[in-house]
Amino acid sequence: MRVDAFDFELPEERIALRPAAPRDAARMLVVRPGASPELQDRGVRDLPGFLKPGDALVVNDTRVIPAALEGVRERAGGAAVRVEANLVKRLGPALWRAFARPGKRLSAGDRIRFGGEAGATCLLGTLDATVAGKGEDGAVDLAFDFSGPALDEALDQIGHMPIPPYIAARRHEDARDREDYQTLFARVSGSVAAPTASLHFTPDLLARIAAAGAGRHTVTLHVGPGTFLPVKAEDTSDHRMHAEWGEVTRATADALNAVKAGGGRILTVGSTSTRLIESAAGADGIIRPFVGETDIFITPGYRFKAVDGMLTNFHLPRSTLVMLVAALVGHETQKRAYAHAIAEGYRFYSYGDACLLLPEGGA
Repeated sequence: MRVDAFDFELPEERIALRPAAPRDAARMLVVRPGASPELQDRGVRDLPGFLKPGDALVVNDTRVIPAALEGVRERAGGAAVRVEANLVKRLGPALWRAFARPGKRLSAGDRIRFGGEAGATCLLGTLDATVAGKGEDGAVDLAFDFSGPALDEALDQIGHMPIPPYIAARRHEDARDREDYQTLFARVSGSVAAPTASLHFTPDLLARIAAAGAGRHTVTLHVGPGTFLPVKAEDTSDHRMHAEWGEVTRATADALNAVKAGGGRILTVGSTSTRLIESAAGADGIIRPFVGETDIFITPGYRFKAVDGMLTNFHLPRSTLVMLVAALVGHETQKRAYAHAIAEGYRFYSYGDACLLLPEGGA
């Protein structure tokens, strides 16, 4: 399909700069293709009412790391250069790939001191790295002086939360984002972006979901920066997804297969859980243990193998995420839902409102 078929105009004031408080106070547009009504204006707190005994919610337990770094390039005989780096993928215990600015002023072998000023004599609160190599589009490989848990601790001390660019363009990241941009389920560190549909959950909402007879299961998918990137190709067939690491354990796979066998539905929370479950599912609909990278690209015409419905946020135009929504509920329904959301004042993107996608018949 042509990528411009997934374009739409969004007024700037529809972009949420802070999440709803409390989290489950966000609005929720219920989308049921072919039903009457097709669209219902509800709230996230109403989610348990759309669940049936035996259903299963699948959430992503990845944890966002403070992946945005500020530092100074120090080169013998050269002027100090301020550097901004956003970590995007871990390559080893001490090695990260990052997008750096100004990338053109960095060379292999350069030393960068993050968290400190050039020429500082006190090294407390600093983290040094060497540029181990350069890639395309400003990507560099950074070999840090610390590795493993020591590196993780240092990043937690000096790094900033990598809030999305459409928020960062309108306000600075601050201490509130340390909590706001982390989900209730966050456990396994490794993401550079939050699985934002999970930001809506509270302990009270989880208790009411359990009371409705629905189960909850976790998977892990470390979200990369590709989640914010518009598709640059003119046709979806020419786009290549960024690969992301994920895991579906045998216990989770077995539990979800039992849900399906018992007549329950698998409802994924967010596009990350959706993509991972579909990566782990075979053509027979059976979910198998999965560990590794996935670059699955779900667009209209895709036949879902295991996922019956999804809770998600409202996404960027021309993004792979809005294409996934169109694949699940149909392109025309997706367009009507988004037009309704804009007209009715729903809040968009990472800190915005939610939509519950319930296609008739499921997978």
